[in-house]
Amino acid sequence: MSADCSADSGTAAAAARPARPVTVTGWGRTAPSAARLLIRPRTHEEAVAAVLRCGGRGSIARGLGRAYGDAAQNAGGTVLDMTGLDRIRAIDAEAGIVVCDAGVSLQQLMEVLLPLGWFVPVTPGTRYVTVGGAIGADIHGKNHHVSGSFTRHVRSLELLTADGEVHVAVPGTELFDATTGGMGLTGVILSATIGLHPVETSLMCVDTERTLDLDDLMARLTAGDDRYRYSVAWIDLLARGGSTGRAVLTRGDHAPLEALPPRALRRPLEFRPRRLPAAPGFTGLAPDLVPRGLVGRRSVSCFNDFWYRKAPRSRSGELQPVSAFFHPLDGVPHWNRVYGRGGFVQYQFVVGFGQEEALHRIVRRIARHRCPSFLAVLKRFGEADPGWLSFPVPGWTLALDVPAGLPGLGPLLDALDEYVADAGGRVYLAKDSRLRPELLAAMYPEVERFRALRAELDPRGVFVSDLSRRLSL
Repeated sequence: MSADCSADSGTAAAAARPARPVTVTGWGRTAPSAARLLIRPRTHEEAVAAVLRCGGRGSIARGLGRAYGDAAQNAGGTVLDMTGLDRIRAIDAEAGIVVCDAGVSLQQLMEVLLPLGWFVPVTPGTRYVTVGGAIGADIHGKNHHVSGSFTRHVRSLELLTADGEVHVAVPGTELFDATTGGMGLTGVILSATIGLHPVETSLMCVDTERTLDLDDLMARLTAGDDRYRYSVAWIDLLARGGSTGRAVLTRGDHAPLEALPPRALRRPLEFRPRRLPAAPGFTGLAPDLVPRGLVGRRSVSCFNDFWYRKAPRSRSGELQPVSAFFHPLDGVPHWNRVYGRGGFVQYQFVVGFGQEEALHRIVRRIARHRCPSFLAVLKRFGEADPGWLSFPVPGWTLALDVPAGLPGLGPLLDALDEYVADAGGRVYLAKDSRLRPELLAAMYPEVERFRALRAELDPRGVFVSDLSRRLSL
């Protein structure tokens, strides 16, 4: 390993500064709660002190606030803003390994690693996610069918437990498997060692095609996904009749040097994504420009029809920057505000292979309800990951966003939960803010094992969140 590769900004020795009570919410902005304290530790020692002094309502770690629901909130208690722990500590540029603090974002890793010919092994639809958040939610991306989820590539992690001790957890141990996907409830992730993916360029070679309906889409995914590292389908959930489930399927891989035009060969690993302006504050609760939102059935129907028809029937070999392929919405500042003050629900579930009729039933039910979702994507998951509460299992996963104020939304999602549970599937806890606790055990068979280890590690209930209270985790 190389020596420390990040400059010391002078913040490491600074004292953690408790803030006044602050309203905290997820990216969906549907379930805000008031934390008693917001503390931003800048060293491991400050994190230990914050955990030991957190008070009767406990504490929960928080990264960049991109969990959609209430997983990184703690009403009346302490929230630890982990973005102060943001040092990339070492890089092995030959073996493709990085050691970094939990508050380092995927954006930071890409800025440093891409010019060296390495890419993060898994990325979700935003690069504004911390490493600690990626592990706690065990994030997945467009390459799960090939590469699994993020924590499959974590070699080890440092975990601060409720007694103030720091443990090194490695794959194959109970502590590691409970923490990866454990939503921050086993302790505070302080740092991680991560294996990387080698690349020759910072461009993607992308194939795009339109599909006629859900059957056509699933057939193409099943037949062709093994030829691509990355695969995802945008799906029109307002289409009905013979077009139900029509989609735009996008698949690709990192472009090799020989695929680049001469002008791009001068800087093949350049990473210059469009920058977001500075956020208005930790919670992102600045006034909305359009209080009632822009997302309604008519507007989304027009958008979906336009988006489907503008896509090519079939196009191969298009070169795209990694930022455009993986994170198109990161170029739109605070895009979550287009839903207005009421926010939105992002609902994601997975049902196993062999349960295609359940997926059809859910898509038809959503289409009949006329859910105005312009961010709906379907993917195939590969082999399950070992985390006890990790979301991915082999099968079909559908994610959709819906305005929280949509009439009848609560009963609709409750019905979808039942469909998913009956099919042996599960919903994604990192996006959830409304699942009924009685369905949790059916969706996550290891939940009792998780609860037992939590009780052993944290008998006083130091680590707690709004999600853990709601689901009795």
